[in-house]
Amino acid sequence: MIMMVIKHSTGLFEYGTDLVRRLREEEDGLALTEYLILLGLLTAAVIGAVTAFGNQLGVQWQSWATWITNLDGAPS
Repeated sequence: MIMMVIKHSTGLFEYGTDLVRRLREEEDGLALTEYLILLGLLTAAVIGAVTAFGNQLGVQWQSWATWITNLDGAPS
């Protein structure tokens, strides 16, 4: 069992190092890396904004929903 874990983890390590080497050597890999970093930063910004303003956004969303629900129909 232990030998299987060691063999499996060695294969993962070799795969990871090969992936890093290929990304470093190819131009497409550099562009992909830049896009992944940008995606990570944008995701962190969205999570941060929702965490910081989540309660206020929920209150505002509920007030908009109440306002729309209370409309008396189509404007004339």
